[in-house]
Amino acid sequence: MTKINLVAEPGKQEAIMVYSFEARRELVFKTFTDPNLIPQWWGPRYLTTTVDKMEVRKGGIWRFVQQDAEGNRYAFNGVYHEIAAPERLVYTFEFEGMPGHIALEIIKFEEQDGTTKMTDHLVFQSVEDRDGMVASGMEEGGIESMERLAELLAKSVKVN
Repeated sequence: MTKINLVAEPGKQEAIMVYSFEARRELVFKTFTDPNLIPQWWGPRYLTTTVDKMEVRKGGIWRFVQQDAEGNRYAFNGVYHEIAAPERLVYTFEFEGMPGHIALEIIKFEEQDGTTKMTDHLVFQSVEDRDGMVASGMEEGGIESMERLAELLAKSVKVN
């Protein structure tokens, strides 16, 4: 079972989401950095995710495009700033529907006894940007993505 906790303190430009997975951190890290796995868990179930670009290296670009049943498309992009496998990822995150509102995302993976705690720390350019992201359904989208990721990890753990 995936455990999820979102902290978004009033008046701060950051949001912190903490998840726990019943999987080794190398496997969790791999699901975040393998373009073939991203479409299987990234985003809500009602959207199809396509990896347009994913250069997992310092300075590398990522871009994911989601599409709903009516054909509406939603794109997200960013730049990788740090790849420290399997401990940490640092990259920017931007929804192309609202250009210029870029967040810095720092993900830390910690393992203890086969369980991985993932801390996702997002730093926004302003409190308004952070509040807008939270109001847009960030928590619900994060929960659904992490539930899908946990399902994928459970399948992978059984195979490996």
